Amino acid sequence: MKPYKFPSSGIFSPRSPPASPRTPNRSPRHRRAAKPVRPASKSLVQRLGWFLLSLLLKSQGLFLFAPLLYLSAKTVSYDIVPVVKLRHTPGSVYRSPQLYAKLRSEMDSDNSSVDAVKVISSVSDFELLAIPTAHLFNAINGIFHLTCRYPVYGKTLIKVVNGDHASKSHQESLRLPESNGYIFVEANGGLNQQRTSICNAVAVAAYLNATLIVPYFHFHSIWRDSSKFSDIYDEELFIKMLETDVRIVKTIPGNIMERFDYNLSNVYNFRIQAWSSINYYKDTVLPKLLEEKIIRLSPFANRLSTDAPPAVQRLRCLANYQALKFADPISALGELLDMVAFSCCVYDGGVQEKLDMVAARERGWKGKFTKPGRIIIPGAIRLNGSCPLTPLEVGLMLRGMGFGKSTSIYLASGKIYNSEKYMAPLLEMFPLLQTKETLASAEELAPFENYSSRMAAIDYTVCLHSEVFVPTQGGNFLQLLLGHRRYLYGGHSRTIRPDKRKLALLFDNPNTGWKNFKKQMVNMRANSVSKGLQLKRPSDSIYSFPCPDCMCKADKSENARSSLPT
Repeated sequence: MKPYKFPSSGIFSPRSPPASPRTPNRSPRHRRAAKPVRPASKSLVQRLGWFLLSLLLKSQGLFLFAPLLYLSAKTVSYDIVPVVKLRHTPGSVYRSPQLYAKLRSEMDSDNSSVDAVKVISSVSDFELLAIPTAHLFNAINGIFHLTCRYPVYGKTLIKVVNGDHASKSHQESLRLPESNGYIFVEANGGLNQQRTSICNAVAVAAYLNATLIVPYFHFHSIWRDSSKFSDIYDEELFIKMLETDVRIVKTIPGNIMERFDYNLSNVYNFRIQAWSSINYYKDTVLPKLLEEKIIRLSPFANRLSTDAPPAVQRLRCLANYQALKFADPISALGELLDMVAFSCCVYDGGVQEKLDMVAARERGWKGKFTKPGRIIIPGAIRLNGSCPLTPLEVGLMLRGMGFGKSTSIYLASGKIYNSEKYMAPLLEMFPLLQTKETLASAEELAPFENYSSRMAAIDYTVCLHSEVFVPTQGGNFLQLLLGHRRYLYGGHSRTIRPDKRKLALLFDNPNTGWKNFKKQMVNMRANSVSKGLQLKRPSDSIYSFPCPDCMCKADKSENARSSLPT
């Protein structure tokens, strides 16, 4: 078949100045009786300055002409000049190294730490899906084994057939009705945006009774990854797992593409608004699909609303938690590297780093951070809890929470800025820390090294199956992982979510003692773990909160237990 073408700072607040010095009360009589003191001779400019000052005071125009006073102040001599000291707002400046230096000896000599990993792993309430973890994931083939995870599975599934709704029993839907046409989706963004795009595309295609072309990954200037679907995911499994719900093919038939001169740019493209409802697809997209028999949806990240009918949510669940399995090379390496994991970004606020970060932002988002009127205040960002934790801060937090030096840690991250220098404190606190690069040989990493999405997929796999997950920053990677971990662990994410606003204040106080710091960290850990089972609210995404849309109560009878795969 003829190939077709693809469409191408810190915040500082001054303290109040000290009060003016008091002088003894003197009456006019005493002042007149006092022996006159001959003032020191003043220059013409000084005398002019005093003359202007007296005029301004007499006319009560002091505040109006304050700038003029400021200019003349350099030429006016004073007996006492108030000294104004600038002091930063607590938490707005990065002073964690000073705190680490103070706490290190006490921290190293503290033998009272408990095994925090066991504490967190044991705090689980499996009211939903009371199934041993080993039954949820088969490490050999990576297929999820489920029991009663889909509330509408086996009930009524609504499909749109030629513009009309038609109800079918899911159990009788092995033979799908005639397709309404082909949908070609361009999944943009990094690994995590692409994943949600794929799941949304499955739901839309099934709802419109369309045939889905295996999604095409858009090459992005930031991630710069040319990977295809089959490079990251098991393409055959994806098609097989969804075959009873939606037709999926790898390529567009030649007779269809011939109409468009084998150029996808000639195919009608819907530029759909973010978070559009499923009804928009039915009312607007479907008529064009019936007319053209093929349409493009590009870009497609976040183009379907989080709230949707149960049938649509079921298909999202099915795609995300069952059909999307990483390709064998990624799964094999990811399972090999499986340990306690967290994601980490670093910075130190130095002049050179600031210059490097500005250059990096310009490479990825030209002009976005430098456009006129845009003000960036690093101190305010840090106080708001929006700055990533540095490796040093991560180490202090984990040691305070009870993770000892013998804890095995897997650091999931991209390239770390000036890693030799900034990773040193973390390695001092956790000598068993590992990364992809330290655990895998150069030969093992070679097939993935120049592909950011494939490298991210390895980190995703390790983080997914770690005993404890500790993120240091938000984003799509975190949200997808939290949802996937909740799905695996019966609604519990087994995740420590640092309170970065509180941490900003603690790290900015070098006078904090180890006992007090440790108490604060243990409370933070307990508060994070105590959240336990979290249900999806109407505005939440099923990719972050799969319960109850993707999960339901398990049958706790002996028959149900005996029917579980082993």
